[in-house]
Amino acid sequence: MCPIFSDNSRMNAALEKPPAARAAPPAWAPPPASLQLDFLGMKFASPIVLLSGCVGFGEEYTRVAGFSNRDVGAICLKGTTGKARLGNKPHRVFETPMGMLNAIGLQNPGVDVVVREILPTLDFSETRFIANASGSTIEEYIEVVSKFDDSPIDAIEINISCPNVKEGGVQFGNSPEMSARVVEACRKVTKKPLITKLSPNQTDIQLNARLCIEAGTNGLAVINTMTGMAIDTRTGKPVIGNRQGGLSGPAIKPIALLKTAQVAEVARPHGVPIIGQGGIVCANDAIEFLLAGATAVGVGTALFYDPLVCPKINRGIAEYLAARGHASLAALAAQ
Repeated sequence: MCPIFSDNSRMNAALEKPPAARAAPPAWAPPPASLQLDFLGMKFASPIVLLSGCVGFGEEYTRVAGFSNRDVGAICLKGTTGKARLGNKPHRVFETPMGMLNAIGLQNPGVDVVVREILPTLDFSETRFIANASGSTIEEYIEVVSKFDDSPIDAIEINISCPNVKEGGVQFGNSPEMSARVVEACRKVTKKPLITKLSPNQTDIQLNARLCIEAGTNGLAVINTMTGMAIDTRTGKPVIGNRQGGLSGPAIKPIALLKTAQVAEVARPHGVPIIGQGGIVCANDAIEFLLAGATAVGVGTALFYDPLVCPKINRGIAEYLAARGHASLAALAAQ
């Protein structure tokens, strides 16, 4: 168990320390060279990818002293739709034991604003930036992906965990055939690397992965959040305004790890890399995902508890490699 999440009392005590009691962040140093890798033609300084929805449009954590986008290999921007969305009614976020429920509802300004006003403000010399394309119809996915194709974005993540309004609200990602249709449509309108984010809330994730690969995805992100719920016993009503939300954090790590290993069995023969994600809060967690078959690892909820966790994860992975005489991450993939 990673110390940061060993129990809620320790976690809360750390958060309640007055600012003066917290150590000043150390001077910035680049990630160790042993962590560099190639991911779909993109040069990553670290295997860490900051997950969509956790860092806004790439600028939110840059206001935190000691935080640097240069500590990570890539940043997935907030989910973006064709038109602006206000998102769900509150409450949108609720802390659970060893995790967090969220139902933001894809609040965003729309793809035109993101491409025209937000992307020009990002420093592409710091890290790689990956857009997150979302939609309620295949036509909306096509619109968003085609507009990101004509932008400086490095790659596009397809968020298929969206309700399909033309198919009775069933999530695209819970149907392998529907997932593949979205990927195939997006593949036709962009030459940028496509990364499909797979849902754990489905019967056969291996079939979904295989069909998405056949449809043209270049990479896979495993997994998205688990569906969950919390009820306020005082009112008898769900805490989340949307009734249900996505569960993230350490509580889902064993599930995410298994799904990553299962998808790796399908993806490895095709040379399709995986971003393994779900509950990673320390180096040991990240190493488990790398050993399970991931090429890179996603970090999200952990940032809410420790915004400076990424350098610690980098350091821990580098020490693990050095202790075993490995010069690079490729050695883990060979095990």
